[in-house]
Amino acid sequence: MLLNKLFNFFGKDLAMDLGTANTLIHTPRDGIVLNEPSVVALSNRDNKVLAVGAEAKEYLGRAPEKKLRAIRPMKDGVIADFDVTSAMIATFIRKVLQGVQLIKPRIMICVPTGITQVEKQAVIQSAQQAGARQVLLLEEPVAAAIGGSLPITEPIGNMVVDIGGGTTEVGIISLSAVAYSESIRVAGDEMDEAIQRFIREEYGLLIGETAAEKLKMNLHQGPTARITGKSLVEGVPQAVQIDMARVRESIREPISAIVNTVLRTLEKSPPELVSDVMDHGILLTGGGALLYGLPQQITQQAQVSTFVDDDPLTTALRGTGAALQQERELRDMFLN
Repeated sequence: MLLNKLFNFFGKDLAMDLGTANTLIHTPRDGIVLNEPSVVALSNRDNKVLAVGAEAKEYLGRAPEKKLRAIRPMKDGVIADFDVTSAMIATFIRKVLQGVQLIKPRIMICVPTGITQVEKQAVIQSAQQAGARQVLLLEEPVAAAIGGSLPITEPIGNMVVDIGGGTTEVGIISLSAVAYSESIRVAGDEMDEAIQRFIREEYGLLIGETAAEKLKMNLHQGPTARITGKSLVEGVPQAVQIDMARVRESIREPISAIVNTVLRTLEKSPPELVSDVMDHGILLTGGGALLYGLPQQITQQAQVSTFVDDDPLTTALRGTGAALQQERELRDMFLN
């Protein structure tokens, strides 16, 4: 006990949401201290890290191919490039700690429900290589439920749908345990790709992922929108007016996959817990929770009320931070 107190005094505990699109870090004392894109810019000459986070994202689609490349080392919620992910985590940790630490930090990271044993080890080793003395893993639906202040320790069915950049996590939690959960690798990135594909096929225009993401987040604005891209035919910049109703239609397939996962989770869960969900509703978190019309679509098809967390982009992180502070009480919920 005394040793733990010394660790906490001289070192910092960190909670991390290591996401496909963004990485967020939380400390017990200061709350959310970092929220940056999960992007790394590398030199093509020697693979040296040139920029990380927001600065690196500016290079996406704009970097001269001979000089550097900007990549996302996370894909579908898991590590796609171990070394680059380690470098990214290390950079973010240094930003947060800002100075010499007598003791390496302890880190809790929320991860997808469907993560494999190999992927778990990759996350742990990546964080250890970045300077963590201890790494704890927590499932994203659990983290989101804690962050959303759901009564997960009570004998009540609590349902969470967390839609990130790479994965959608759906889970029903009761008595500090996951009763049933599913993870699908369909989320915000697939919607962006569907929009890019639609613009290319229907308008002969190439647009980047940043432009596609902006369209996705502005589906509610007006019947048309003006976008600029590169003409497939002439290879020159071109601006066109696009039909926003058709853009909404272009992401129907990933939306259907998410809704079907919600329905399947309800179908496979115990009836008593489903009855609780009917009474208390479904908590929607993650960036996808902000998608125009999605809560209403889930409510309509599942016949269960759906509510969005006050700050859905940080729900899982806040829950991870809270779990780190309640480690003893929630120990059985950790994956390692």
